[in-house]
Amino acid sequence: MSSGHTEPVPVPPAADEVPVEELARRQGVRPVESVDGMARPGLFDSDQEWEEFLADLYASRRSGLA
Repeated sequence: MSSGHTEPVPVPPAADEVPVEELARRQGVRPVESVDGMARPGLFDSDQEWEEFLADLYASRRSGLA
């Protein structure tokens, strides 16, 4: 008798595969504790450059809707 629910079969890692946790440790990557820590003041030289970036971003998102 089968319940129709099957458990996923674990796939063993490849011999040269490194777990993401180990890669993060090697690279000194730390979890984000606050979005404020991701802010980069001065990333755009002007408000106009920021507006152009946003316009391009929004246009690229809408391009797939047609």
